[in-house]
Amino acid sequence: QREFTQKKTFTSWINSILAKHTPPYVVSDLYTDIQQGHLLLDLLEVLSGQHLPREKGFNTFQCRSNIENALTFLKSRSLKLINIHVADIIEGKPSIVLGLIWTIIFHFHIEELARTLACTYNQPSPDCPGATDSSPKANRSAKKSAKIKERWKMSATKALLLWAKEQCSLHGSVSVTDFKSSWRSGLAFLAIIQTLRPGLVDLEKAKARSNKENLKEAFRIAELELNIPRLLEPEDVDTVNPDEKSIMTYVAQFLQYSKNLPESEEDMQEKVREAMGWLAAQEKKLAKLLVETENETYYQKYREMMSFMETFNQEKIPFLPVLSSKRGEAELSGGQQQMKGEWEKVISQINEWKARLDQMLPSPLDSIEAWLQEVERLQAEDLPDLQDPFKAMSVFREIIVIFKGLMDCFDSHLDTLQSFKNEDEKNMPLVLPEKLEEMKRRLFSNIRSTNPSTFLEYHYGLCSAIDNEVKLKLNIWDVKYGAKESVESLLENW
Repeated sequence: QREFTQKKTFTSWINSILAKHTPPYVVSDLYTDIQQGHLLLDLLEVLSGQHLPREKGFNTFQCRSNIENALTFLKSRSLKLINIHVADIIEGKPSIVLGLIWTIIFHFHIEELARTLACTYNQPSPDCPGATDSSPKANRSAKKSAKIKERWKMSATKALLLWAKEQCSLHGSVSVTDFKSSWRSGLAFLAIIQTLRPGLVDLEKAKARSNKENLKEAFRIAELELNIPRLLEPEDVDTVNPDEKSIMTYVAQFLQYSKNLPESEEDMQEKVREAMGWLAAQEKKLAKLLVETENETYYQKYREMMSFMETFNQEKIPFLPVLSSKRGEAELSGGQQQMKGEWEKVISQINEWKARLDQMLPSPLDSIEAWLQEVERLQAEDLPDLQDPFKAMSVFREIIVIFKGLMDCFDSHLDTLQSFKNEDEKNMPLVLPEKLEEMKRRLFSNIRSTNPSTFLEYHYGLCSAIDNEVKLKLNIWDVKYGAKESVESLLENW
């Protein structure tokens, strides 16, 4: 029964996600559809917003390759895939398939949502300010980080449960203590709906109805009024031992709905004040760090920057919704405009600090870094407007010449990086290994793999073809019609 419920719930959840895929995809049989690997990749692409490598065909090798790509991506996000193997997924083994889908749901759906609650309920989320020890020593401790992530896995469930309790506590006798029997009566679902959308539910009448009637009513209202997909049926919940994972998956959708509700102006102002306080603290911290490391070695300066950025990136997450407001400049309040200015100021200071550090790299790494930045700048430039093919041709020609000139240095820079002896006369490291790895990664992934010169030459050829076609046309018309005015008239019409 548990396996049947999970399969049905997880399939409905997947279909609600893949409805956003282009083109939309509908799972009919989870155990069969997952075997080709395309379903997994489509799901992960929608959830992550990333494009993942895949084989387009459906033979055994291609299916295996697609599943391997999906599992590799999950592992890259530090997810533990215990006893989940490619062969078991190809065979469609129920326990393995359900275990894999639950891992995906928990990470991308429940953890991501509960992360926003961690600070409110004092749970040890890795994204909460103060949730981790931010000292350089602690930041270098991989074991410490792993333990925190493990604690967070447990607390994500707890944070979601605390949120559900909070919604239900507003309605007297409705009690929630778990994700099992607490939901059997249907009252907890109705109480959450009443909190999120007052007036949709009559809880007093609900207390006199049967469990199945309440569950049916809750699922109906949630689907019609809140646009929450119907993942469960009354019989899935009105049982002695309901499936915890299925109920968690469904309850998390209510939390998602609450996050999408418009905030009051008062709440927004409070968040802006909190963000302003945090930005002021970061500015002071950065200024102090620049003074304290002024006479330090490059190695020490860069290590301190890495430590600062790790803490900064963790602490900024709760403020991202207010910092990245999609409102136009005219729609922002005075406080929001000031906050936006402070945010841009801090980011500018960080970028200046990074630029100064890059200039301080020991030779010959400083010249390689400058070369990398120049190539990356060239890649980031907008391409010429093809509406004017003659002008575009000239610009393309210049870009190709510059780019090919830069790429002539690729092999020598690569050899230098790989043979660089990272120690001074006292056998102390000159550069943090992370910086060297970052430069190598940029050299390979950002430059060598993209090979933009091919792309540019294609456009150059295209423009040349247009140019030749126009000249050919003009020559034909000139011979046939003679008069300049006639040719110009024909050209305008053409």
